[in-house]
Amino acid sequence: MAVTVLLPYALREYADGAAELTLRAATAGEALSSLVERYPRLRRHLFSENGALRGHVRVYRNEHEITGPEEAVENGDTLMIVPSIAGGAGAASAFERDEIQRYARHITLPEVGWEGQEKLRNARVLVVGAGGLGSPIGLYLAAAGVGTIGLVDFDDVDLSNLQRQVMFATDDIGRAKVDAAKDRLHGVNPHVRVVTHRVRLTSDNALDILKDYDVVIDGTDNFPTRYLVNDACVLLDKPYVYGSIYRFEGQVAVFGGRKGPCYRCLFREPPPPGLVPSCAEGGVLGVLPGIIGSLQALEALKIVLGTGRTLEGRIALFDALSFRWRELRLARNASCPVCGDEPTITELIDYEAFCGVADTTTTETTDMDGEITPAQLKQRIETGEPLQLIDIREPFEWNIANLGEHGARLISLGDLPDQMDELDREQDIVLYCRTGSRSQQALEYMRAAGFQRVSHLRGGITAWANEIDPSMPTY
Repeated sequence: MAVTVLLPYALREYADGAAELTLRAATAGEALSSLVERYPRLRRHLFSENGALRGHVRVYRNEHEITGPEEAVENGDTLMIVPSIAGGAGAASAFERDEIQRYARHITLPEVGWEGQEKLRNARVLVVGAGGLGSPIGLYLAAAGVGTIGLVDFDDVDLSNLQRQVMFATDDIGRAKVDAAKDRLHGVNPHVRVVTHRVRLTSDNALDILKDYDVVIDGTDNFPTRYLVNDACVLLDKPYVYGSIYRFEGQVAVFGGRKGPCYRCLFREPPPPGLVPSCAEGGVLGVLPGIIGSLQALEALKIVLGTGRTLEGRIALFDALSFRWRELRLARNASCPVCGDEPTITELIDYEAFCGVADTTTTETTDMDGEITPAQLKQRIETGEPLQLIDIREPFEWNIANLGEHGARLISLGDLPDQMDELDREQDIVLYCRTGSRSQQALEYMRAAGFQRVSHLRGGITAWANEIDPSMPTY
């Protein structure tokens, strides 16, 4: 039988530097005997004077410890020799017996080995967003043995998350995502340390959070946070693993900190608000985040291990419907405002303003002009005030939930420029969308076109469901 024997770093000097070799043997004992015949200097490190295996040496066949030298081996088996080592003298000393079994498939890889697994154990990786992308990222980082995994998310688990966010179960609904994720990751691997940041990442806290990590992975679904993470990684000189998904398409790239290229080199400016919907607004095939998130985890592991060729300087594009992959080269933009030759962004900015979106995470705003609360709208409907209630979402969203019973009419945001002249300028108009972001944009557009008696529903139909009609489906 052909058997591969793996030697730890501490014993390689007695085997002419060999890390592994293939021997023919029928039992584990025969393989070890052949090993010391080929490298006689190994004998005293493995066997006592009476020929017994020394007590400080363990031998594993595949991922299980052998029962004795007489244990039979099969063709293609791997024997891994694990000696005890004085504190700090070598990577193997850091691992407990169950960890050796857990990571056996890694340790047998020449590109990983003991040294690589120790790198993973010492690594600190931050995942921004514990959603569709963050779920596979976190699970695979934990399974791989990444020692410290940070999670940033301020949201709670919702029923609509479970279609794609495989980190969570039905029993987790209502829990903070970072808390549920921490329990899940510890269930996968109790040896990892999970640090939770139940906050919204902002310009005020981003640098303080990111500075403690070696690699940052983007699992976000909005442009302000994405530009914030990019700029913070450049300022801190941290590798940034980017991923994004939309319906049936995904993108993956690695950005290399100060040396670039960075996300701004790829997309200098964000699209106008509402042009590219989030997953909640535009939908996504549930399995797609698993594909893209797994690739992000792969790139992060390659960065930590220092092996292979990462996607730095490249972007991978995936079309799930055609199963077509494309790879494009990325070049650093010398005039990039953050990683260029003469950067103009030397500290974090207001990313909500940069991306032209309203901050809908707070209950109070500095400018309440043009907003109507769900309670105020309900009162006006009940008193019979003349209103033109306009739903500016997409038709598929209307079919999930709508205010049609209260006289609402569907005019999608993209159709609004062509249809708004059908509306009565002398009668009050109330716009609504899912959360208030698109309706805010529509409000500004209509006012610029001369409509004065127009407002929008704060928090959108989601707020209406939460505050007025709990029986209404949310998404």
